[in-house]
Amino acid sequence: MDIYENRRTLEYNTERERLVMPEYGRNVLDMVEKLRLIEDREKRTVQARAVVKVMETLNPAVHAEENWEQKLWDHLFIMSGYDLDVDSPYPMPEPEARNTKPMRIPLKTKAVKARHYGRNIESIIDLIAGEEDGPQKTAMIRSLAIYMRQQYLIWNKDSVADETILKDIEVLSDFRIKVPEGISLTRIASDANFSRPGLNLDFAQRRNGYQQKRNNFQRKNYQKGK
Repeated sequence: MDIYENRRTLEYNTERERLVMPEYGRNVLDMVEKLRLIEDREKRTVQARAVVKVMETLNPAVHAEENWEQKLWDHLFIMSGYDLDVDSPYPMPEPEARNTKPMRIPLKTKAVKARHYGRNIESIIDLIAGEEDGPQKTAMIRSLAIYMRQQYLIWNKDSVADETILKDIEVLSDFRIKVPEGISLTRIASDANFSRPGLNLDFAQRRNGYQQKRNNFQRKNYQKGK
């Protein structure tokens, strides 16, 4: 048999029937098909339990799920096309249950008023708006303003005036919050660096350390040359 004739005898997965449960592979599907050919029901049940054990070995992650053993038997029945007569410890699942669409999870569709602050800021503002006026509410507004300023500087590297942040609090609260006069925020250090989420902070710190060492080295050489 030459190489070209041998190629014609090969069977590709793309030409085979699509797997219903691809996580178990085609060999397990072949085992399930052979189960249906066993005439003796007792022997068929024994072999079915053996196939379930194989499925458990191939899919160990199933142990993290609730009722994992029942799920394995359900998968066995699904691969058999719901046509397997064995003594199962669990009832055969209904074919319609597999085609049932999952329940839709309600999501918040309300648009975020200011994306650079985030949705959680709006929840905090709603909480503060319900507080009675007094020193405690003023302290909460000041702490919120400091945090909002940090969030602002993460996405906008330019400096921002305290008045802008305090005005945003009033606007985002639909003017339910009136910022007390004379409230002031802490000063920001000149070397403060607010990074965006997901950035490699360790790399940034090492880079800044390297630049500082290089500047010190250049300064020392400059002083020696004088």
